[in-house]
Amino acid sequence: MSVFIHMPTISDMYKFFQLDRPVLHPLIAVVDFSQVNEQIAGDTKVSTDFYALICKNYNRNNVKYGRKPVDFQNGSLICLAPNQVLEMDDDEEETPELRGWGLFFHPDLIRPTSLNDKMKDYNFFSYEVSEALHLSDKEKSTLYDCIVKIQNELQENIDTHSQNIIVSNIELLLNYCTRFYGRQFITRKSSHNSIVAQVEKFLRAYFKRDDIRELGLPTVKYLAEQVHLSPGYLSDLLKKETGKNTQDHIHFYLIEEAKSILLSTDKSVGEIAYLLGFEYPQYFNKLFKQKTGKTPMEFRSMN
Repeated sequence: MSVFIHMPTISDMYKFFQLDRPVLHPLIAVVDFSQVNEQIAGDTKVSTDFYALICKNYNRNNVKYGRKPVDFQNGSLICLAPNQVLEMDDDEEETPELRGWGLFFHPDLIRPTSLNDKMKDYNFFSYEVSEALHLSDKEKSTLYDCIVKIQNELQENIDTHSQNIIVSNIELLLNYCTRFYGRQFITRKSSHNSIVAQVEKFLRAYFKRDDIRELGLPTVKYLAEQVHLSPGYLSDLLKKETGKNTQDHIHFYLIEEAKSILLSTDKSVGEIAYLLGFEYPQYFNKLFKQKTGKTPMEFRSMN
């Protein structure tokens, strides 16, 4: 039977891992997984009310996130936002040995700081597990240095500078993650080019379909599902490779098809809007002018 465990607080996380040391701070913790006493049972699903960055190795790959197995063999890093689910699969006879580290911090820790507003820019918290950050030895060392600094600060007596120093080191770690993901996008360029081609082929075909009116416009989520990626990762990938995110690509092929219909038929703007999946023609007019600088009728009359 599947077990679901939700941990609202850092203290709950300590209890889950059966950590016998005192909680140093109610809103943040660093965990050395080699010191964890709890052996996590298979078929367990875990979610939290706090952020988690997990860098660890298993002697078996029986961890899933988003229903996909996690490959921790090379010390990959996954980043979880509050309420995301990490699943322990029950297809191994022995519980895997845990190694590595975890950083866990509650949103309340950063809420009064500038980092709170920046969290939305760290898109990797919305990535799927198959899009985990695969770290080189040097990169692992860099991140671990940040973890050590945070841990050292937690062991000091709390003073007026503690929160700023801790949060600054969290932000530094997250910025390094952004840099390392940028490196990963570059080193996986060949496979990413294939994904770009898939996206473009799909969109070309989609806007040639006869049933777009019934289907509606493709969403970023729908397009990401077609290439088996998370919406955030796909947008970042496309932005890195082409300079345009997923929504930009959808709009580009939509406008190209609209131009073709405008110039090859005498359909009204309203008819074209409905044909392309718009519920309201005024939205089509607004988007067309935003992307081309002209209204649909101005474009037709000038060509």
